[in-house]
Amino acid sequence: MNRCPALARAVLSACGARGMMLATAESCTGGMITAALTDIAGSSSVVDRGFVTYSNEAKVEMLGVLRQTLTTHGAVSRETALEMAGGALARSHADVTIAVTGIAGPDGGSEEKPVGLVWFGLAKKGHAPIAQSHVFSGRNRAGVREATVETAFDMILSALQET
Repeated sequence: MNRCPALARAVLSACGARGMMLATAESCTGGMITAALTDIAGSSSVVDRGFVTYSNEAKVEMLGVLRQTLTTHGAVSRETALEMAGGALARSHADVTIAVTGIAGPDGGSEEKPVGLVWFGLAKKGHAPIAQSHVFSGRNRAGVREATVETAFDMILSALQET
């Protein structure tokens, strides 16, 4: 069952209740998080912008991810997710940002970074950014991407409960 529409509504409601704006920085989802939010009427009162930074160059140019980070740790890493989230916060009017970077498959994985690995970064004004990873194994590309969107919404909701 696709929980995305209900989770998107919950994120918009939680941000709206706190007077917070949201921005996204998406790689492996290609804008799906922002799309799920903006499918809902009235989302413009909460959604500031979405950065789709599929390439490394886009991560550098649009979000300020350091080339050294990409060279040393790779695009799919804790460090890159943190820099993506922080960059989205710095380059928007948002109070909270979510960043995702991963390997949706079906190829591109390795033993160290398997298909289904996604790193999430979350930045909130006045707080240090946080990151976590999930491996969505046994899913096809669409399944990895859908699970990534759902997990991103869960992570935002969890962070907002602390606000």
